[in-house]
Amino acid sequence: MRRPFVAGNWKMHGTRAQIAELIEAVLHGVTGGSSTEIAVCPPFVYLWEVVRLLKASGIGVGSQSVSAEPVGAFTGEVSAIMLKDIGCRYVIVGHSERRAIYKEDDGLVARKFLAAQTQQLTPILCIGETLEQREQGRTLEVVSRQLAAVLDLVSVKAMGNAIIAYEPVWAIGTGKNATPEEAQAVHAQIRAEVAAHDAKIAAGLRILYGGSVKAANAPYIFSMPDVDGGLIGGASLKADEFLKICAAAQVH
Repeated sequence: MRRPFVAGNWKMHGTRAQIAELIEAVLHGVTGGSSTEIAVCPPFVYLWEVVRLLKASGIGVGSQSVSAEPVGAFTGEVSAIMLKDIGCRYVIVGHSERRAIYKEDDGLVARKFLAAQTQQLTPILCIGETLEQREQGRTLEVVSRQLAAVLDLVSVKAMGNAIIAYEPVWAIGTGKNATPEEAQAVHAQIRAEVAAHDAKIAAGLRILYGGSVKAANAPYIFSMPDVDGGLIGGASLKADEFLKICAAAQVH
């Protein structure tokens, strides 16, 4: 049985006051005994404070990125060693915004995945296609290529301490989203490709959907058998909306 997982990606949003208010509201709304595992991923500068505010709450903290290098003269970068040191548990790697805006290719994403795991951090590996690629019928080809880049660098056993997030790029921040059936088809393909290497690991691998998930559509998306939760963007900045999404995952 895979435990549902919902992670909030705050992207480049928030001030100390706004974050304190958001966390207070989330903590107030989280019910004891929830089956959903929850994490939030704030900007780098707030990681330490969020770790402190969520101490002993059961809510994990993740970084939105990580350097592929362990240490050295890399101005502006943050290493997995540093993230581990301040109490992070998760790291998002390969988010479509990092791939598109900062030109992070499949090889670099794979190295970041490995860097996170060397410090026992759980990578949340994002994979997904653009609108153009979907219209060309290349969705499964693109997703397979992005997944293969990581599997080629690390053994499939590494997927035993990883989470995958399928994020159709055309559905991020656009208000559009894949239908539950479209999401399920891609999730099933991802699981099948991992299963080709190790069926047991594939069966336990949590695969999230990320693409304009909201409280209104979360129950339908999360009802699919291979959808194990969500990587939530804008909706994670609103405590009430985020809590409803977490509750929808729990029902699943």
